[in-house]
Amino acid sequence: MLVRLQSAIGRNDLVEQMVLIPEPKRHYLTNSQTAQSVNLIVAYNASPNSHTALDIAFWIAHQTRLATNQQVTVQAVYVVEQNQSDKYLNQVNWESYLTPCECGVSDVYQSTTSVLTQPKLQAQIVAPLEEADRIIWQARSLAEEWQGSFKSHLRFGDVATELTKVVELEAANVLFMGCRSINHAIIQALGFDFPCAILGIPNGIDE
Repeated sequence: MLVRLQSAIGRNDLVEQMVLIPEPKRHYLTNSQTAQSVNLIVAYNASPNSHTALDIAFWIAHQTRLATNQQVTVQAVYVVEQNQSDKYLNQVNWESYLTPCECGVSDVYQSTTSVLTQPKLQAQIVAPLEEADRIIWQARSLAEEWQGSFKSHLRFGDVATELTKVVELEAANVLFMGCRSINHAIIQALGFDFPCAILGIPNGIDE
């Protein structure tokens, strides 16, 4: 995948710069024998770096489809981090506020109807959901530009934990992160025994 990107932009240092965590050998052996489709997961939060990572993923997906005729799906994952000090938010039934496709990949919490009648709490709930909707919409808009296969995930909880869950659920081939160093806090939290390769963004490629 990266070789085609290197050739297209005339650089020969992308593998060295972008591969933060290499693909596990066991994952490579399994996929090389049976892969019918490719799943590219992108940690997305609408930041310039994550937008660059998503754009690179779409470019790689497009080139891979042309070169191999494989089905390639880009999947953006946005994680709403829960404030553990807020005892109310964990009791809200998030399913009531999500579309069916988003809810299908999200953790759902038990409903406590009484807390929803509190105006202050309603604002605390609606604000992050409106922000999440805006971020997912941005990712989908970019997907429409590339006209490729796309799926979005809205998750709640710890970023590293939820990214790992989606990677395992979707049998991902690659996780794209909008960072440039293995020393990034989320990369450290994901760990070095990750189920797929983790790619960052190279220097000199920005939004």
